[in-house]
Amino acid sequence: MYNCYFRSNAIYPRIVAYARGDVNGDRIPDNVYLTGTKTPDSPFIQNITLIIQDGMSGRVKGIPLSENAGYNPTLFLGDFTGDGVEDILVSINSGGSGGIMYHYIYSFANNTARLLFNFNVYNEEYNYDVTYKDNYKVEFISQKNNEKYIIDITYKGADYLSEIYDDNGKLKQPISGFVNPLSGLYPVDFDSNGVYELLAYQKIAGRYNADSLGYVLNTLKYENNRFVLNNQNVAIFGSQA
Repeated sequence: MYNCYFRSNAIYPRIVAYARGDVNGDRIPDNVYLTGTKTPDSPFIQNITLIIQDGMSGRVKGIPLSENAGYNPTLFLGDFTGDGVEDILVSINSGGSGGIMYHYIYSFANNTARLLFNFNVYNEEYNYDVTYKDNYKVEFISQKNNEKYIIDITYKGADYLSEIYDDNGKLKQPISGFVNPLSGLYPVDFDSNGVYELLAYQKIAGRYNADSLGYVLNTLKYENNRFVLNNQNVAIFGSQA
């Protein structure tokens, strides 16, 4: 049913990821698949679809994904809502230079598909300002929670700093950085209660994408039928002591 085969030069879907667990709450393990069509001589996969097969009845439910093409699609099953039923985390690597990932979380409790997390909604909701300041500092502001962080970029070295600062540490001209869309979403049970939180990674960049300044790490917790910001940190790169 899920094998890939060729007919008249057409490529048919095959299983590209598999997990097994109780996702509908009847205490009988279900089969969860990602299917997709592989590009010949390439790891690129298109038409990625979430497939759930009921462990008791064998009935199959297909859930299309809005962004359904990329690399290395994976599945993770775990309880994110606290209802005692495993939810489904789908992750797909976009393959872009920014390391951008596509992530979805679905609940299938009572055999009803419900989207709990959509990476596009997250990217629209979490906005940041990155502004270079005098004296080799970068100001990072998270608009979501109105938090400000100061990143010391002296570790970047004299060649880098001399391009944008004068000898007195004053900016030669205004510079703004940016934050990449979601590049990693990791399930972590921080309080060891059997319910997973989410650790979201986004890269902070300076003048261009390869000019990395660090990462903003947002911990998300499911409350009141949505994932909310529970904790936030900014991680910076170190230099040789």
